[in-house]
Amino acid sequence: MAPPILSLALPSNTGRVLSIQSHTVQGYVGNKSAVFPLQLLGYDVDPINSVQFSNHTGYPTFKGQVLNGQQLWDLIEGLEGNDLLFYTHLLTGYIGSESFLNTVLQVVSKLRSTNPGLSYVCDPVMGDEGKLYVPQELVSVYREKVVPVASMLTPNQFEAELLTGFRIQSEGHGREACRLLHAAGPSKVIITSINIDGILLLIGSHQKEKGEPPRQFKIVIPKIPAYFTGTGDLMTALLLGWSNKYPDNLEIAAELAVSSLQAVLHRTLSDYYSAGHDPESTSLEIRLIQSQDDICTPQVKLKAEIYS
Repeated sequence: MAPPILSLALPSNTGRVLSIQSHTVQGYVGNKSAVFPLQLLGYDVDPINSVQFSNHTGYPTFKGQVLNGQQLWDLIEGLEGNDLLFYTHLLTGYIGSESFLNTVLQVVSKLRSTNPGLSYVCDPVMGDEGKLYVPQELVSVYREKVVPVASMLTPNQFEAELLTGFRIQSEGHGREACRLLHAAGPSKVIITSINIDGILLLIGSHQKEKGEPPRQFKIVIPKIPAYFTGTGDLMTALLLGWSNKYPDNLEIAAELAVSSLQAVLHRTLSDYYSAGHDPESTSLEIRLIQSQDDICTPQVKLKAEIYS
């Protein structure tokens, strides 16, 4: 007789996460950026690597393999065949093809047939600063099929505009975009970065009951003069981790997530300076392992402002 699966028989108080994201052998993006922080916050995390690359694609070259939709479904069937499909959360990030994204939708349905209370946290990675870096057809799949089944959505400004068809040129526009996304599906929406007149904001919105006005807030985020990889993946993982611990206080969860991320970025910047590297000359790999304390017990320095 096989021994029990302890993560199922004795689940953590926080939950079990299935994380479908990219994987790099070296560096911290995708699952490499998300799994470790969630584990530090007490979650059992099972990663499925949508790609396996030597390094992220910002380097001069990279090598590796890409998982297709059928291969993803094979893994799900393997888990199901051994009664291993009970998850409290599904987390998805960058997805590069329409067929793979449609298979992810099948995964959502399959996981909810096992646990109707599954929370699906979706980072709809499509592009940034006006530039798409996924095929155009993914936009409509996200808008028409993914948003309606998501529990929490974490787009950036450009992605929120793609999903709503609504230009965001003010804080009011950001809040309205959140309301439009609530109407389409998710109860929690966090637009992780909005640039308004040179000021960087996070705008969050929690609609606790359908039809009710959402509770909305903003966090003003200091700009750091450098470009980092893996920050969006880390931010969404932290938002999942903290929002599950504070289910009725999305603003507290966002404060903790933002504070952790800022601490990681400042540590990364400092370490590159110490190594004699100009951090404005290239993209920077985040110092995740060195920032464990900042992830487990962040010092909240950036506070949420509740909109009245």
